[in-house]
Amino acid sequence: MIRTTFLSTGMRVPDRVVTNDDLASIMDTTDEWIRQRSGIEERRWVEEGEAGSDLGCAASEMALDRAGLEAADVDCIIVATLSPDHFFPGTGVFMQRKLGVSDVPCLDVRNQCSGFLYGLSVADAWIRVGQYRRVLLVGTEVHSTGLHRNDAGRDTAVLFGDGAGAVLLEGREVDESDETAAGLLSVHIHADGRHAEKLWVEVPGSKYDPLITHEHIDAGLTRPMMEGREVFKHATSRMPEAVREALDANGLTIDDIDLLIPHQANLRISQMVQRALGLTDDRVYNNIQRYGNTTAASIPIALHESLDEGRLSPGGLLCLTAFGSGFTWGSALIRW
Repeated sequence: MIRTTFLSTGMRVPDRVVTNDDLASIMDTTDEWIRQRSGIEERRWVEEGEAGSDLGCAASEMALDRAGLEAADVDCIIVATLSPDHFFPGTGVFMQRKLGVSDVPCLDVRNQCSGFLYGLSVADAWIRVGQYRRVLLVGTEVHSTGLHRNDAGRDTAVLFGDGAGAVLLEGREVDESDETAAGLLSVHIHADGRHAEKLWVEVPGSKYDPLITHEHIDAGLTRPMMEGREVFKHATSRMPEAVREALDANGLTIDDIDLLIPHQANLRISQMVQRALGLTDDRVYNNIQRYGNTTAASIPIALHESLDEGRLSPGGLLCLTAFGSGFTWGSALIRW
């Protein structure tokens, strides 16, 4: 049986640190207000001209270096992002070019906070059927350039940060009867479009002619809009539900989880998910305090840091879960 294994990880965040006090100097907010509602203390924002493909390329180079491989050794590139460098083509081809390779297929995944798990599901399917042996999966985001850094946008501007995380995946043959074999056990993804407008950016869009107007901009339709209470309510129920689904599918229980990495949307959401699952602090990893919500990049960044901190040992059971715009959500179980 072919199983998807994790060869290495990498990450890159911009050098520019933006604290809560920095934001308080340009909008009506305070460090205490942001911490109480999100747990965020600071985030990283790009400098002018720094793109998502730049961050993704740097994270990928780190992952490749740690695996002792070169970009030419990759069979396919999957990039999860809600903040593409350009309207089209996708960020993947720009990242591919910056990595110095060509004739490697690139797929962009637009599933926002769940994008990394959706991309992982695609990569796993391709690897299992033998279409590609080695896949580079990247989550990269530049939110800061699309935020309204004033009172009108303060509810969302304080939440989001920029960054990228990468994982290098490879298919390896394992004995199907070996329950300790390393690799991805399963991925589970879901969506419910009835709630699409509860967390979205309405404009630009091909629904409108032209794609964007001054009236759209003046009305604030180009900035993220969120019904926070609805997002919180659904996230805190769907994420534990997805974790239990993955465990059930593999005949495992909560007690088997060594480490849970939730999408870093809001520390309060992560804490609610942790309580719902009955996990202790040492079995959950959070880094939103330092980076804010980096949507599709949050899980691979947290995975990279947790490994560097020695939070997961060989043979340990890792669970990933996410919830975001769409609404979309999912989970994955990995034997490390």
